[in-house]
Amino acid sequence: MAAESNADGVERRLPTDEARELLALTRDIARREIAPRAAEEEAAGHFPRELFALLSRSGFLGLPYDPEYGGGGQPYEVYLQVLEELAAARLTVGLGVSVHTLSCHALARFGTEQQRAARLPAMLGGGLLGAYCLSEPAAGSDAAALRTRAVREGEGGDWVIDGTKAWITHGGIADFYTVMARTGGPGAKGITAFLVPGDAPGLSAAPPERKMGMTGSPTAQVHLDGVRVSDARRLGAEGQGFALALDALDSGRLGIAACAVGLGQAALDEAVAYAGERRQFGRPIADFQGLRFLLADMATRIEAGRALYLEAARLRDEGRPFGRCAAMAKLFCTDAAMQVTTDAVQVLGGYGYTADFPVERYLREAKMLQIVEGTNQIQRVVIARHLVGPESR
Repeated sequence: MAAESNADGVERRLPTDEARELLALTRDIARREIAPRAAEEEAAGHFPRELFALLSRSGFLGLPYDPEYGGGGQPYEVYLQVLEELAAARLTVGLGVSVHTLSCHALARFGTEQQRAARLPAMLGGGLLGAYCLSEPAAGSDAAALRTRAVREGEGGDWVIDGTKAWITHGGIADFYTVMARTGGPGAKGITAFLVPGDAPGLSAAPPERKMGMTGSPTAQVHLDGVRVSDARRLGAEGQGFALALDALDSGRLGIAACAVGLGQAALDEAVAYAGERRQFGRPIADFQGLRFLLADMATRIEAGRALYLEAARLRDEGRPFGRCAAMAKLFCTDAAMQVTTDAVQVLGGYGYTADFPVERYLREAKMLQIVEGTNQIQRVVIARHLVGPESR
């Protein structure tokens, strides 16, 4: 395993020459195609669908999946470092790739051979974009309380889905939705997963939420009003949907952790560059010890977060339990991103508070990462359950 550093001094240990070439391609696309447009398009609330088409053609939307179905066959250790680089250039892109990967998880891991062969190649490399539908207006952290219902029309008939999903990244623009719906009684064991086409009759989206950050990434409620799907679009067994959802979220949390580290790295790079150029009292502000200590703390948080998400990824790649480490990575990395982006604004002073510099956008985006795919309070619940077991009732 060789080490390499990129232009910003991030040292990466990559397992193969192919992985090194992939990271080099990622940085090239990020530098040429993503970063130059990020500020303008985020300010305009523009989702860069054309960039996702490019990423799909380049193999980025199926990196951790089986090459037999059009995936990249990359270990999570490599895939997550790609996500980090994309998020450093623009979080809307890094997060979008993570959500798309999450949306493919249930089919790739639990679908039948026939289902995978029929649908995965288009999902992984055919220019399609996915969305993941678990949360609802009244079922966020308590996702097992979801009310969206799927009813089967007779023996061997289609399923008819009714309900509303909330906080759906790519809601209204996705080509397919992985939807969790209730097919049985209350609780986790009554939930089943379905793969719903984005153009299915009866599926619609509300206007995107007006958010404090990530304005280029649409987040919307998705309404299912008598949406009809065949049983061939059921993923896994009836009643297995919640287990599928949690299995996907363990991996998805690593994607959020990697994105958080990328965002923090972008904020640190901006702060270091500014500190070297800005002069006060006749010298660069980077000469002042108080500011040097602040930058040192920022860099330490980022490196610690990177090491933690990579440790969880390596556990996953080895087939070992990684859920606790994934929750720790999501918790630590997103909290670190919040602190690092806050400190970056402080380094830039009044300029950091203006939209003329990107750090104020980074701060607003970091807040979202502490909430998405399980709030950080939920991550603490997950970690504690691994340590001492479930709470007594």
